[in-house]
Amino acid sequence: MKQFLVFYLYLAATLVSTSKVVSTWRNTNEINLKSTFGGRIIGGTQAQAGQFPYVAVVNVTTATSKIFCGGALLGDQWIVTAGQCVDQAISFTIQLGSNSLVEDDPNRQVLSTSTYVLHPGYNPETLDNDIGLIKLRMPIEFTDYIKPVYSVPVSNTPAGWNVLALGWGQINDDDGQLSHDLNWVSLATLTNEECRMTYGNQITDNMLCVDGNYNEGACVGDTGSPLVYLIKFGNALLQGVSSFVSGRGCESTDPSGYTRVFAYADWITNITGVQPR
Repeated sequence: MKQFLVFYLYLAATLVSTSKVVSTWRNTNEINLKSTFGGRIIGGTQAQAGQFPYVAVVNVTTATSKIFCGGALLGDQWIVTAGQCVDQAISFTIQLGSNSLVEDDPNRQVLSTSTYVLHPGYNPETLDNDIGLIKLRMPIEFTDYIKPVYSVPVSNTPAGWNVLALGWGQINDDDGQLSHDLNWVSLATLTNEECRMTYGNQITDNMLCVDGNYNEGACVGDTGSPLVYLIKFGNALLQGVSSFVSGRGCESTDPSGYTRVFAYADWITNITGVQPR
């Protein structure tokens, strides 16, 4: 039976997002509200300091809510994230350089900005073209703990690649807290034909599905977080942006869904000036 995509944002009572929240799960037929306390990426392993220096915390303020998202540093002045995370945003607080949301960390830099670009084709109902860019007010200085992703892909992401999903998202479908520390999990890319066996024609060529050995993958709180192909420790190609999960829940064995970054390489370059390598 075809499963609905679940469109997920993490609505937070505080920017740290450790208090009780309401997670809005939507599909094209209904809106479900589920109270949750967060957690970590499903099946994840805690990241080492400096292991993923391009990962960003993106705290979003809209007119009605505060939203927790992830993102990836591209160049010295841009964050790539989901369209869901910038749509109708008023301002952003960006954290770079630290895997922790709560512990003191001398490597952490916290920046604020209000400049973003939402992809003009973004569809909030289907999540097609679910990608956005946030511009920092000033170029950031790189350190051992703050570095950009190596590049966006110059060719389409093949099926069967071993990729890493990153995030601070929920650990199960029932309760939990946003992980205090960044987590990662190893997954494999699928063909879109394989993904349509679960989700049907909801899957477009602009989407990229991944799966684990069991039920590993993204969950609530991972929206906007990067999917990367690892080149070496601290360096990676950005392959996807976390976008959706199954209507059967994060702990199901259904694939996790990402925005396929290759489909937007030219758009990203035109906006940011950062050239693919």
